[in-house]
Amino acid sequence: MREQLVKAMQRNQIVNMMYMAKDGTVSKRRVKIIKVVGENFQVYCFTKKAKRTFMIDNVLAVVPVIHKKREVVC
Repeated sequence: MREQLVKAMQRNQIVNMMYMAKDGTVSKRRVKIIKVVGENFQVYCFTKKAKRTFMIDNVLAVVPVIHKKREVVC
């Protein structure tokens, strides 16, 4: 998981993340990874509109957000 997070950070990608909190609740967040340090990583969370720190071991899934161009064809 650490490698995926580092790659997303290096590519400056926004990702959707599934995360399990200490109390066992699962949340889905849209984040941009700022830095990865040790067992933690810091992100800007678009869901909470603030910086947050997460533990790498509690990340369930990370998927890059892909924006597709929409065009009207006449």
